[in-house]
Amino acid sequence: MEISGIISAIVIGIVIGVLGRLVVPGRQRIGILWTILVGIVAALLGSALAAGLGVADTDGVDWIEWLIQIGLAALGVAALARTKVGR
Repeated sequence: MEISGIISAIVIGIVIGVLGRLVVPGRQRIGILWTILVGIVAALLGSALAAGLGVADTDGVDWIEWLIQIGLAALGVAALARTKVGR
């Protein structure tokens, strides 16, 4: 993986993580680094899932892929926030 791929994964992770965090109601007691990590993982898993479903490459903006990624990020943020609260 080249440095440009790493940087773009971080940027996409930030965007996906923040959008996923906005979808989850209430306050999440996790830091920005956890949000970015959840976003990066959700972006990678969402891309793989969208490719598996055959909706990864469409004409224009890949809205379905974005929705899958944001949904996964929301699930990840909610799960991580729940485990942090339990401590």
